[in-house]
Amino acid sequence: MPNLARTLLVAAVIFLIDRATKIWVVVHLDLANRLHIPVFDPWVNFAMAWNQGINFGLFDFGTAGRWILIGLAVAICIGVLNWARRGAWMQAIGAGLIVGGALGNVWDRFRWGAVADFINMSCCGIANPFAFNVADAAIFAGAAVLLLWSRPSGGDDATTRKGW
Repeated sequence: MPNLARTLLVAAVIFLIDRATKIWVVVHLDLANRLHIPVFDPWVNFAMAWNQGINFGLFDFGTAGRWILIGLAVAICIGVLNWARRGAWMQAIGAGLIVGGALGNVWDRFRWGAVADFINMSCCGIANPFAFNVADAAIFAGAAVLLLWSRPSGGDDATTRKGW
């Protein structure tokens, strides 16, 4: 399977999982109005958070910022897809995770004007005030995959990861 096809397949799967979880939790379970649903309290809960910024609500510039962030995300996706065509198969998977997650959050910005974050995890007596979603987790995982399986620039065959 060519790398671009692999990247697009992973991106489509992540996008669909992200959409399904947001529809189920935000719409079907009505988290948008209930605002908090205990799941495995205190470790995992659903807590509604509308993120209009980049991450943790940073760089929230209102309506104009919404369109700037949509354009930025689409441009990054195009760049990542172009880069993934030339990468190895694990890089294509990492790129697909990033693209699928980014497009899931772009859909939210189109649909709701903000990204729907709802997974809240806390541990060890520390209450975490932040929430995330499947798209955010996919973007993080994709970046980790790219960091772990990236090829060094130059070098001989002993320093490159053949087959990855």
